[in-house]
Amino acid sequence: MYGGDEVSAIVLDLGSYSCKAGYAGEDAPKAVFPSVVGSIDQTGANDEIKPERDSESMSDSKTGVKALDSDKTKPKRKLYVGTQALDYRRDHMEVISPLKDGVVVDWDIVDNIWNYAFRQRLLIDPKEHPILLAEPSTNSPLQREKAAELLFENYKVPALFLAKNAVLTSFASGRATSLVVDSGGGSTVVAAVHDGYVLQKAVATSPIGGEFLTDCMMKSLESKGIVLKPRYSFKKKEISPGEYQIVDLDFPNTTESYKLYSTRAIAGDIKESVCRVPDTPFEEAAYANVPMTPYELPDGQTIEIGADRFKVPDVLFNPSLSQTIPGMESIADSTSLRGLPQMVIESINKCDVDIRRELFSSILLAGGTSSMQQLKERLEKDLMEEAPQAARVKVLASGNSTERRFSVWIGGSILASLGSFQQMWFSKAEYEEHGVSYIQRKCP
Repeated sequence: MYGGDEVSAIVLDLGSYSCKAGYAGEDAPKAVFPSVVGSIDQTGANDEIKPERDSESMSDSKTGVKALDSDKTKPKRKLYVGTQALDYRRDHMEVISPLKDGVVVDWDIVDNIWNYAFRQRLLIDPKEHPILLAEPSTNSPLQREKAAELLFENYKVPALFLAKNAVLTSFASGRATSLVVDSGGGSTVVAAVHDGYVLQKAVATSPIGGEFLTDCMMKSLESKGIVLKPRYSFKKKEISPGEYQIVDLDFPNTTESYKLYSTRAIAGDIKESVCRVPDTPFEEAAYANVPMTPYELPDGQTIEIGADRFKVPDVLFNPSLSQTIPGMESIADSTSLRGLPQMVIESINKCDVDIRRELFSSILLAGGTSSMQQLKERLEKDLMEEAPQAARVKVLASGNSTERRFSVWIGGSILASLGSFQQMWFSKAEYEEHGVSYIQRKCP
């Protein structure tokens, strides 16, 4: 048992789009930054760059040496973490993500992201704070053990707890039983939570999340001949007061992935600014003469967005729509993908008959993509048509988008600051006594 009452716990939620970190008991995360990192391969010539990075990131020499040894096998690379570091264009910098389908594939990057969150953003020593880590509902036992090992061995944390995303979202809204629809950057996950546990058999996932919609928006604009110029590719020159001329800059060594990252940032903002979910399934004919909405791009040109405002978000409900967008056909065999209402029904039907009613009446929306205007109303409407007559369908979403975006983190913050939770921590002592596999028993 660990009595960690006098220091505040740290809550970490590494999502597929952004990483949220902060102190338990606060109402919003202190640090929010992208989950992707910039990476430049260091080969041969710049051998002396590497140790310097380790000395700054690993405070004690023991772990510094260890990290260097394990890196010998990999190609050397310098990683840039955080919004600032990523916004600065560097030659040959690739943008890479540590996650694939919500599950970690590159632990070295995760290590760097955690390190950045603790030491550069929260400015704490992880040795002194218990850590609550949010994990995807579909996480495998192996992944959990790896995370626990990394935190105990590399960061020497005094105590740790792994909680499932869906459970935390449920706690954030003050419920122990609910159906959580978490639509994030990389994917959408529907999970049933009962009495604070995820029902594993009733988890439905879909690769359609915010990034997929952003790509749809990007491709759709490109097909209309609109060029989204990334911020680094031009500069503004003032010719007379208030009048600017755009000067194109040429950077031949910019990687494709960085170009895509910068363009996505613009397309993502367009999506967040103008999109809203249509009340009825999207049809080209019905939306052909919908009024246009203007949007000013970073390079000053104003574009008009019409039907795409409704078409892009409707992909969440009807994935096969993405086939009609030029350039998106190849991405997914979207006939096999299911829309949100289908996923919800499917997930509820896999649960025990006794709790279905309760799940229908408490469907929670979480994640950044769920802040899309009218999403709640549309989902409720579609579900009422599909659900059994007896069920009372209620889709709940907290009023402001901040709470929806950070609901997992907020749930973690609430949980880790509860007095009754303090005996739940998996402490370093227990880790040393029982080994890493004990985490499976301590954290459901």
